[in-house]
Amino acid sequence: MSTYDQIVELPLEIDSYELEGLSFEAPGFDRLSTVVHLRGGGEEGVGEDVVYDALDHIALQDAGASQPLAGKHTIASFSKLLDGLDLFPSPPEGDVSRNYRRWAFESAALDLALRQAGSPLHGVLGREPRPLSFVVSMRLTPPGSEERSTIEPVRKRLEIYPGLRFKLDPTNDWTDGLIAELVATGAVDSLDLKGHYSGTPVDVETDPVLYGKLIEAFPEAWLEDPDVNDETRPILDPVAERVTWDAPIHSVSDIESQPWKPKMLNIKPSRFGPLSALFAAYDHCEAEGIGAYGGGQWELGPGRGHIQYLASVFHPDTPNDVAPSGYNTAGTEPGLPSSPLAPQLSPTGFRWA
Repeated sequence: MSTYDQIVELPLEIDSYELEGLSFEAPGFDRLSTVVHLRGGGEEGVGEDVVYDALDHIALQDAGASQPLAGKHTIASFSKLLDGLDLFPSPPEGDVSRNYRRWAFESAALDLALRQAGSPLHGVLGREPRPLSFVVSMRLTPPGSEERSTIEPVRKRLEIYPGLRFKLDPTNDWTDGLIAELVATGAVDSLDLKGHYSGTPVDVETDPVLYGKLIEAFPEAWLEDPDVNDETRPILDPVAERVTWDAPIHSVSDIESQPWKPKMLNIKPSRFGPLSALFAAYDHCEAEGIGAYGGGQWELGPGRGHIQYLASVFHPDTPNDVAPSGYNTAGTEPGLPSSPLAPQLSPTGFRWA
């Protein structure tokens, strides 16, 4: 039985729903998100819309609870209902935003159905959650900053949390000296090359020379989302087993269409949209011997717990980019949880308590 088949017939009763806006002034941008609250049968299910464009959130919140979601469903029939609805009051800024919003409603529905059934997700799936390893994902300077990258943001965090591991975003100003300093920490698990972003605040100009330096300097690090072109492919071919993907992955077909069969993937649930697509990807990775680590989207609410829950159930021992949100908002204050995180699961639903 597929993973999705284990939840597909869960009954779901929706009486009403409402939307809650969240916001945070992040380095380089103002982060907005929207929490979807589905209510029915005396229970509530929650999901988080992680669309990046602020205007998309404002339009959604202004429209209010305008979708015809009330009624008795199953997980499958609710997903089919969503197929026929346009969840955007006006066209979104980007196509992938449709998956992000779809994930918000489907994850809220899963949470509500499980709470109405009195069961936790891992119990229904027959999987045992395990302690969750995580890395801290960061860029050494905020997007758009004119400051030069230094090791200081990493050093400050390691002074407080000496066991911390990192996923770093190399930028074009990384010098040989900075690379050597980062290597000396022994704390870098992965490098996000941002080769699949264009017209965004996090764009990085593809530099084959920098690729070569990083590959040599960090021989054990994962190389996420390189820009594969005529100049970089000869550099990447010998280390193809270290290449992993994030931004291009929205489905099983996307996994199969990459230049090399991946050994590891960044599975961001919100990128997949429907639960059926996400669980199909988990099943595909398991069948094909492909590893996975979780990825975050600057969640401000329950969405962070959702990705931590899934990582603890499907891939707890990999460099999961699902650190507690305190590491995103500051990360330099004492008292944050250390890796690995003990599972913090509510007795019912799809919630990291």
